[in-house]
Amino acid sequence: MVRFKVGIQLHPQATSVAALQAAWQAADGMGVDSIWVWDHFFPLYGDPDASHFECWSLLAAMAVTTKRATFGPMVSCISFRNPELLADMARTVDHLSGGRLVLGIGAGWFERDYVEYGYEFGTAGARLAALWESIPRIKRRLARLDPHPAGPLPLLIGGGGERKTLRMVAEHAQMWNGTGDVDTLAHKNKVIDGWCAEIGRDPAEIERTALVAADADPDRYLAAGITHLVLTSGHPFDLAPLQRLLDAARN
Repeated sequence: MVRFKVGIQLHPQATSVAALQAAWQAADGMGVDSIWVWDHFFPLYGDPDASHFECWSLLAAMAVTTKRATFGPMVSCISFRNPELLADMARTVDHLSGGRLVLGIGAGWFERDYVEYGYEFGTAGARLAALWESIPRIKRRLARLDPHPAGPLPLLIGGGGERKTLRMVAEHAQMWNGTGDVDTLAHKNKVIDGWCAEIGRDPAEIERTALVAADADPDRYLAAGITHLVLTSGHPFDLAPLQRLLDAARN
């Protein structure tokens, strides 16, 4: 089997900070390649009023309580923070970790986040336009910050819109996160490759990631062009499937 990367996304809902920290430290100790949390303000499933914690505060804690894994938001909603501020936050958290942060961004979709926190939800098109407009601003601010990021600070873009989002991936991202079944992911990967050909970029420069379930078959994802498999886990955090995926990746 071709070597692939293994990550885990820990859901910051219906849990405690202590449980989250224990889980991300355990995953880091197991040798996982990446650790992620989502950027929402409320649970996405189960009890809608269960406990929930904010993304970037958790990432700052993760930066100083892990040692080797890359980590980041999967993905940070561009609507919630001024792009220049987001760049500065990312740079600072990157320094806290010694240069291991991945800056994952996306257009946003969960209406309750917007309504209850006072952001304008608008249309999907408007949110995508805001993402497109924000990326150059983030890059310019990162270039001006003193000091610069401690590590490479790769940009990950999440989403599957073929006309706009995947073109953004081809133009700007070092990583892409997709969702859906393996056939969908294989198709989206071909779309990214097509955009790369159109703009003259080597598609091999873009790492392909996907959120997967505990029973995921790595061979099928690899055949679809996904080389970084990210398990999703809610509380109580069961890391046994993560160990099985790590074992498969190492064999």
